[in-house]
Amino acid sequence: MGLIRFLLRLFGKSSRHSYKPPTRTKSVCQPYKPPPRKKSTSHLNKPSTRHANEQVRLPVFPEVGVLEGKCHVIDGDTIVIKRTKIRLAGVDAPELDKPWGQKSKWAMVQIVKGQVVTAKLNGERSHDRLVATCYLPDGRDIGAELIRQGLALDWSKFSGGKYKHLEPKGVRRKLKWAHHR
Repeated sequence: MGLIRFLLRLFGKSSRHSYKPPTRTKSVCQPYKPPPRKKSTSHLNKPSTRHANEQVRLPVFPEVGVLEGKCHVIDGDTIVIKRTKIRLAGVDAPELDKPWGQKSKWAMVQIVKGQVVTAKLNGERSHDRLVATCYLPDGRDIGAELIRQGLALDWSKFSGGKYKHLEPKGVRRKLKWAHHR
């Protein structure tokens, strides 16, 4: 204790209560700031899949032809084969967040479960999807099966009324308010 008092007196401090730590002085050096980066324009040619509202790149598959494989169901009228989103041609199923939307999706899952699906692409696109008529190995049309079950409607604007005769009686009334249109 005596040594501390001696040092404090030596440096001009008379009491331990009056001791103040030395204050920091500002450094003359400035922190490193990297030079500003040039904005790249290469991203303008490449759509990103980072955000849902941005444009999604479609695969390099031909827009007309046949695509085969096991599929993954997105909703009642959209499936994925070999990482390619496909919209069923002429079929309008309720969206997932609408009444009957989930039931439509799970009916589609039961229809295609474990089977190789053949998609005959018609050359059209719908948003981020290629449009096709899809068939099961036994030749049944997947869209027709879903419409026959009353969980989707014939979209005559695109099908030309191809599936109208398959709709159960009263299904338009049931699904009309479930659709976004």
